[in-house]
Amino acid sequence: MSSLFLWLHIGFAIFTIGPLTAATMAAPRAIRDTNLPVLRNIQRTTRIYSVASLGVFVFGVVLGVVLGGGVLGKWYMTASMTLFIVGIVLLFIIDRDLRGAVQALQSEEKEDDAKVQNGRIAAISGLLTVIWLVILFLMVVPG
Repeated sequence: MSSLFLWLHIGFAIFTIGPLTAATMAAPRAIRDTNLPVLRNIQRTTRIYSVASLGVFVFGVVLGVVLGGGVLGKWYMTASMTLFIVGIVLLFIIDRDLRGAVQALQSEEKEDDAKVQNGRIAAISGLLTVIWLVILFLMVVPG
C-alpha cells in the first residue's frame, strides 16, 4: 500500500509542480508583451495546478502515516511540509497579482501597465522555484 501512495505522491509532484512553476515563470513575459489571452490562460493554469498540487502534500502525509515509525517527526519532513505550506501561500499571492495584472491590462487607462504585478510575480515565482528545489533536496538527500 505504501508503494501506491509513494507513486501518487511522486506523480502529483511531477505533473503539478512542474507545470505550475513553468506557468508562473511565464507570466512576467506575458505581462510585458501585454498578451492578455496568454495571461488569462496562465492565470487559469496557475489556479488549477495550485489546487491540484495539494495532492502532493496530502499523499505525502498519508505516505508518512502509512510508513509509521515517526517518519513525519523527522526534521527534514517537518521542514519540507512547512516550506510546502509557505509555497501554497505564495501561490495565493501570485494568483492575486495575476488577477490584478489581467484587470490592469483590460482597463482603458494606459498608465496602468501592470509593472508592479510583473515585478512581484517574477520575484515570488523565483522564490517559489527555490522552495520547490529545497523541498526536493530534503526529500532525497537526508532520507
